[in-house]
Amino acid sequence: MRIAVVAPSCPLKPEAAERVTVIAGARGDCELVIHPQCFLSEGHFAGSDEARLAALREVMADPAVDAVWFARGGYGSNRIAEAALAGLPERARAKTYLGYSDAGFLHAGFYKAGLEVAWGPMPQDVLRDGGEAAVNRALDWLIRRDTDALEPALDGPAMAFNLTVLSNLLGTSLEPDLTGVDLLIEEVGEHLYRIDRTMFHLTGSANVRKVRRLRLGRVADVLENDVDFAVDEQAIVEDWCRRSGIAFGGRADIGHDASNRVVPFSFRQN
Repeated sequence: MRIAVVAPSCPLKPEAAERVTVIAGARGDCELVIHPQCFLSEGHFAGSDEARLAALREVMADPAVDAVWFARGGYGSNRIAEAALAGLPERARAKTYLGYSDAGFLHAGFYKAGLEVAWGPMPQDVLRDGGEAAVNRALDWLIRRDTDALEPALDGPAMAFNLTVLSNLLGTSLEPDLTGVDLLIEEVGEHLYRIDRTMFHLTGSANVRKVRRLRLGRVADVLENDVDFAVDEQAIVEDWCRRSGIAFGGRADIGHDASNRVVPFSFRQN
């Protein structure tokens, strides 16, 4: 399998690229091609919008590429998502697209357009503690659809998103139909009051209210409130689910960490 790595958001660190290339090479079951665009830098981004879009469109159209692996999260994929979807090359439909965090903007739009997408670890994760296992988990699923890599409680159609990313794509052209899916969310680096406010927006969506249930992944690096918020992230999510009539499905094994599991969009158990 030939897997192309591109960076629609922020630059990939060279040491991450080196380490993930060694891991892929040692496996012997895939060829990892890291696009030079991954190392561009223009302010916050891995190159200009035009450069990031061109690299993404290039690998989407390349008949020799079997899968597209997003290098890392950060911020920026939303700036090119609509353009990436315009006039999709036919070859784009034969590939799998894997990533998480900011890649959720692309996941949403790509899934809506009929492409195969999945939430899962990215090359930059190799720099986390336990990162080699995360990278191998992603490759195990990409290459041979290893079910051991999946979020363990998947039992029907599902989608996974970072909470802030999902909230921001609601009401845009990228928003997919959420009817009947298990919706898995996670968050990192936010105050609890912001999580509460985002859940107000999320659960107020008529589309979100059509989900089968909502499950909460890990909420990491919570910022300290000036006055203690008094309840934790699970209580917040459960409260907004109750208010909006959404079934709360418990916790999920996803998050911004090396334990992050794979969630194929609209996964169905065989």
